[in-house]
Amino acid sequence: MSHGAGLVRTTCSSSSNAPGPWAGTGQSSASPSEGMLDPDYPCTRTALLKVAQMVALLIAFTCVRTAVWTDYSAYSFFEVVTICDLIMILAFYLVHLFRLYRVLTCINWSLSELLHYLIGTLLLLIASIVAASKSYNVGGLMAGAIFGFVATTLCLMNIWLSYKISCVTQSTDAAV
Repeated sequence: MSHGAGLVRTTCSSSSNAPGPWAGTGQSSASPSEGMLDPDYPCTRTALLKVAQMVALLIAFTCVRTAVWTDYSAYSFFEVVTICDLIMILAFYLVHLFRLYRVLTCINWSLSELLHYLIGTLLLLIASIVAASKSYNVGGLMAGAIFGFVATTLCLMNIWLSYKISCVTQSTDAAV
């Protein structure tokens, strides 16, 4: 029997299921020493990658915003994509930093983050290509497009490092 491609999250944060002193009192099962803030998260690879993405997106947005535009629709699209991507990456950073994934269990955070990165990276790539083609040798617009490509590359790295895509194929022969 052949199975299709499977998706396995490799950097998923897991919560502690061990009952702490707060078990049964209506509060979180996390021990009080853990708290809501994850002090180790800002030093992780995914957190540093998210910060690098946010910095690249902010620089790209600022470069395009302060430059003289030659094509309003192309650069307004670029601005909208970069600022929306920046806000969503910041939201996911804060969700992991404050451990909101433990409180909001009705949301599949791995899937929503994957979908955000797939759609956001595609839109950012399109916006960067359009911005680069419409820059007409204006320095600020070219710099914004370059930082858009840098942010796109960082988003692709985050997808690659955070998710392992594996194709599992099993034989259809019956075991004897």
